[in-house]
Amino acid sequence: MPKNLVILIREDPTRTHRASEAMRIALGLSTGPNPIKIILLDNARQLISDEAYDLPDGEILEKYLPSIKNLELPIVVPIGSGKTFSFDQEFTIQESTPSQIASLVSQADRVLTF
Repeated sequence: MPKNLVILIREDPTRTHRASEAMRIALGLSTGPNPIKIILLDNARQLISDEAYDLPDGEILEKYLPSIKNLELPIVVPIGSGKTFSFDQEFTIQESTPSQIASLVSQADRVLTF
C-alpha cells in the first residue's frame, strides 16, 4: 500500500540552499508510487512565486520547477498567502487554514521537514 508523503518546507530560499534542495527531493519522490504533497510555509512560499528564478538558486529551480508544474504536484500554502506573494499560477496551489495544514501533516505516513 502506498505511503502518503508530505514535504514540509519552511526554510528561507534567500538564506539557504535547503529550500531549493527540498523541491528537488520532492520532485524525485513524486516519481514513485506514493502520493505526495508539498507544504510551503514562511518565506519558502517564494519558491513558487513569479520571482522564483531570481532567487540565489534560480538556475537550479529552472531545472525542477517546470516538472513540478507539469506533474501538477499539489502545493499547500497558508490561507491568505496569495495576498502576500505573487504566485506563478501554473502551479497547483491550495490555500489552507493552519488546522488543515496540521491535519495534512498528522495524517501523513512520512513527513520530511526542511
